[in-house]
Amino acid sequence: MSERITLEYYVLDVFSHTSYKGNPLSVVFTDGDLELEVYQNIAKEFGYSETSFVYYSQKQKALNVRSFTPIGFEIDGAGHNLLGAVCGALLKKMPIFDAQNENNRYVIMKHSPIPVTVRFDPDTNYPIVQMHQKSALVKQQIPTYKIAIALGFKIEDLEIDMLIPTVVQTEVAHTMVPVRNSKLLNECIPDNKLLIEISKEYHFEGFYCFAIADENEDHIVEARFFNPIIGIEEDPATGTAAGPLIGFLTKNRYAQSNKEYKILQGVKLNQPSVIEVMNRDRDVLVGGMSVITMRGELYI
Repeated sequence: MSERITLEYYVLDVFSHTSYKGNPLSVVFTDGDLELEVYQNIAKEFGYSETSFVYYSQKQKALNVRSFTPIGFEIDGAGHNLLGAVCGALLKKMPIFDAQNENNRYVIMKHSPIPVTVRFDPDTNYPIVQMHQKSALVKQQIPTYKIAIALGFKIEDLEIDMLIPTVVQTEVAHTMVPVRNSKLLNECIPDNKLLIEISKEYHFEGFYCFAIADENEDHIVEARFFNPIIGIEEDPATGTAAGPLIGFLTKNRYAQSNKEYKILQGVKLNQPSVIEVMNRDRDVLVGGMSVITMRGELYI
């Protein structure tokens, strides 16, 4: 019998500085690429919304990241899967940026470079990572009645000034769904079958439901995210949706360019997460902190 390979892993809580809050992510450290089935089996075993696999490439002088859901779907885009992977590598003291220009740091995901900015919290020394997403592309609007039925709302629950459900994309296309207030937001009961049908019909992934916060709140919106088409019933923090949302809010004059805002997510799941976002002229910044909650070994 051949000897089994041992791989180290961390479980991090992403978009949080407190364990058991935020969005849990397993990060597995490898020496290179694995077989597709191995990635999928490990992601299924962990059971988190996503599992990231990382290694440092001497040739590319960059951290390589691949991420999978429990049903074996490989993730595109810069979300908590990428932010947590970078934080995990930095907390492990991997020299992922030593050979890069300080003003041009990046990681590789599915053969594409994704720019990142890193600073360290002065109190905890935890890394705070900002991912540079593409500028928000506003696509088609979705009939409000279809969204209302699928999420268990009345049509009037989704009527907020000029905001209506709209597909927006930075890395991944998601539908932004305005909800009248946080109470309604946290009462909604999605019908996953209907959500999947809408996603297929209009060619996007998830539904980012949000309620505009009061002016005295620290965050601009509270949000919930549903993405059953890739096996995620509800996500506590979603970077690939937070970027499109701040772009959408800026274009509709609910937010200003070049100003940092916070999005609160995961309250309904008792995993509150804070996502820092900023819409700029040429890109969208999405960032936050991560904390290691578990570490261990797995065998293949």
